[in-house]
Amino acid sequence: MALTADKTFYPTAKMAMDAPKEELAYVATLNVKGKPDSLCTVDVNPESSSYLNTVSELVLPNIGDELHHFGWNACSAHLCPYAPHPDVERRYLLVPGLRSSRMYIIDTKDNPKEPKIIKTIEPEELMEKTGYSRPHTIHCGPEGIYVSALGGGTKSGEGPGGIFLIDHETLEIKGQWENDRGPQFYAYDFWWHLGHDRVVTSEWATPDLFENGLNLEAAVGGRYGHKIHIWDLKSHNHLQELDLGKENQMVLELRPSKNPKNTYGFVGVVVNTQDLSASIWTWYLEKDQWKIKKTITIPAQPAAAEDLPAPLKQFGAAPPLITDINLSLDDKFLYVSCWGTGELHQYDVSDPFSPKLVGMVEIGGVAKKKAHPSGAPATGGPQMVEVSRDGKRVYFTNSLYSSWDDQFYDDIKGWFVKADVNPNGGIELDKNFFMDFGDQRTHQVRLQGGDSSSDSFCFPNED
Repeated sequence: MALTADKTFYPTAKMAMDAPKEELAYVATLNVKGKPDSLCTVDVNPESSSYLNTVSELVLPNIGDELHHFGWNACSAHLCPYAPHPDVERRYLLVPGLRSSRMYIIDTKDNPKEPKIIKTIEPEELMEKTGYSRPHTIHCGPEGIYVSALGGGTKSGEGPGGIFLIDHETLEIKGQWENDRGPQFYAYDFWWHLGHDRVVTSEWATPDLFENGLNLEAAVGGRYGHKIHIWDLKSHNHLQELDLGKENQMVLELRPSKNPKNTYGFVGVVVNTQDLSASIWTWYLEKDQWKIKKTITIPAQPAAAEDLPAPLKQFGAAPPLITDINLSLDDKFLYVSCWGTGELHQYDVSDPFSPKLVGMVEIGGVAKKKAHPSGAPATGGPQMVEVSRDGKRVYFTNSLYSSWDDQFYDDIKGWFVKADVNPNGGIELDKNFFMDFGDQRTHQVRLQGGDSSSDSFCFPNED
């Protein structure tokens, strides 16, 4: 155990922006051709002789896990005055299999370039101890390691989903987090406002609605998630439900302000079933009530039927399909992945109620199929996006979920790219940074030492 706080922890988001530049990226890859998934360690240090190479590949021992999201065991939240384990280290990556409900705990300390599995939580143990299945998002928090799960405690695909806790030190499951869940049933992402003791959760669907691909009939019928929920962090009780409307299907990634004194954040909506647009909404506290309003609308783009995949031919348009968003540590830029149109948008959100589009790059897309500036062909589109702590680099990958990949993109191949950020607004793809993973489909990226979505902070930035 560390005798002092981990040096990758920072009291404020502003201080974290001065952290050392990342040298390694951990990239989750999934394999649909009868081989196990992997965690690949990529050298992202331009001064290194192994730059832009996979320096190690940790091949998992099972087939069919479907790696998706993963996260660190510890983060800057451990500097909060009430943190129960202030001396833990940012050492372990908790890597869930979304399809298998299996979790791997991977140690990066001894040799960060060659992480090793030190513990496996099998699906039967996970379901028995939590009442949930399909573990999804990992965040380290005040009481332990928080994990969202999208399914109920069986393999059959029903709900409700929710959150469970893992102990920071023993890495054992502690149990289900919710005390009174109120009307919450669907689960997806979660984050919090630590300075206000509030948790926010979002909704995708139960596994029976997403594991076999997008169900268009269900989407049109408003059967996917379309709400966010507000919770009391200390009591674990549901407080409030905010409904975005049944036409706004799949309310996914949550990104609260990095400054804990603020009471606003952003959430992405995959698709509006009336016009195929996608949207960003800003939630906020007004007096004692949490509210939400649409602040960005991204319209669908007309396209010829012959250029579109089967699910979209009848509509004659490519929907943006917002599948991920990310917020820079200074709360200035919001990055929005439009997986359907093959665009990564950069918005200046200095005013969170009046975002301004200030940058965009294009790669892939269901209709455009735009190549990378290096000339490399690119199937898929911008999907999981991660921002360096100094805000100067944006990394992203292209796989959504295997069954959805297969619906929207023919013969999708995994890739990993980087865009460089102009501090005044604007982004540009690095023409020399294109990693071709072939049949290994790339998903979430974590940066050594932390990244913009790894940490939450208890201390406000200095004005």
